[in-house]
Amino acid sequence: MNREKELFKNTAIVGIGKISTQVITFFLLPVYTALLSTEEYGIVDLLNTLVMLLVPIISFQIEQAIFRYLVENRGNLCEEKKIISTAIYTVIIQIIIYTMVFFIFSNFINNQYKEFLLINVIACTLSSVMLQITRGLGSNVKYSIGNFIIASSTIIFNILFIVIFKFGAYGMLMANFIANTLCVIYVFLVDKLYKYISFKEFKKVVLKKLWKFSIPLIPNTISWWIFNASDRIIVTSIMGSGANGILAAAQKFSNVYATIFGIVNVTWTETATLYVNDKDRDAFFSKMINIIMRLFIALCIGIIAFMPFVFPIMVNENFGEAYYQIPILILASCCNVMVSLLSAIYIAKKDTKAIAKSSYISAILNIIINIALIKFIGLYAASISTFASYFIIMLNRYKDIKKYVSLKMDNKMLLIAGIIILLILIIYYINNFILNLIGVIIACIYAFFSNRKYIKIIIEFFRKKIVNKVAV
Repeated sequence: MNREKELFKNTAIVGIGKISTQVITFFLLPVYTALLSTEEYGIVDLLNTLVMLLVPIISFQIEQAIFRYLVENRGNLCEEKKIISTAIYTVIIQIIIYTMVFFIFSNFINNQYKEFLLINVIACTLSSVMLQITRGLGSNVKYSIGNFIIASSTIIFNILFIVIFKFGAYGMLMANFIANTLCVIYVFLVDKLYKYISFKEFKKVVLKKLWKFSIPLIPNTISWWIFNASDRIIVTSIMGSGANGILAAAQKFSNVYATIFGIVNVTWTETATLYVNDKDRDAFFSKMINIIMRLFIALCIGIIAFMPFVFPIMVNENFGEAYYQIPILILASCCNVMVSLLSAIYIAKKDTKAIAKSSYISAILNIIINIALIKFIGLYAASISTFASYFIIMLNRYKDIKKYVSLKMDNKMLLIAGIIILLILIIYYINNFILNLIGVIIACIYAFFSNRKYIKIIIEFFRKKIVNKVAV
């Protein structure tokens, strides 16, 4: 199987586990915005954001190192046991230390939901580790199912706790804990990880190797957290939790975009790791990055074009201000697609320090722009600062990555895309029904013609699969 087909196959496998549940989650947005106040929704979003900050700090980002070194040692049972055993015992010790610290400081935390800063951090840390283990062992199917369990369980328990039992914010937080716990149990049992775990296999030399790779990723992760969390914290502090709830609703749409790319990025990172030393890597990486960027630029344009028709259906009128933030946040996510594509090359070369370096300035810039503008333009400050940060880090990494790979971007495609995006944005903010219809037509035409070659390949791929099944 050639590299392109392998990437497509693995992406399809991972995508099955995520897209179906993300679609359901997206269509539950009207339920959340109808049954939760902007304050409750803002509180849940803020607590989840704090969990996402604490998880990489507690785990030292060791799950990323687990994946990288398991990929390198696939089929070597002895090395797999050393890596998994060392990682699992280390994470358990780190969780115990975090629990002790939490109980010491919990008396100083005056919040009715503070216990979720303990149990959700533990559950998310363990589920992340388990998922990267199964992915590192080469089982994208189990990885996909694990993600499916998290998403589907979250949906089921959210409906149960919010719609039926009326638990509000408490119910959403509890649903996240249960969903991640179920994922941990599934991966542990289905991969029979108990066969890999032995205290005798704990090796300090392996731990040093894992930490050497993962620890430089912590500042980078914190920087990404700052991108997301600083906006929430600043908005909550200056404009209130209600305004943060509106921002969180707007980010739901860009999160869908990011989730779809996340499916591709999982397999792209693995592909980059496997083929980074090939002789034709420059041509291969350039080809694949241009293909992926074509697809996600078209998706970015399409989401913005359809949003005037989707937003009134999906979002309660109390969150109406979110409409104006969505295009900026989606454009920011589009920039982040390029950032992540380039980051996979750093990971493949085990240069995690370079990933962290370019994040610092962008994170600081995000805070400065947000604070400087929020009193003048309100919520726009949060979305604009996010876009500016992603854009700057994209340029920085594109320039720096040349030390490893000589990329050739399709400048003609980027120029045409830029013109189309500008046109769609003008139509979006005018918000006229006829113009919105024209915008949708333009977006569809652009998506087809910019990706028609790859659409034909995908159709042919599935046609052959169907014909083969019928023949059997």
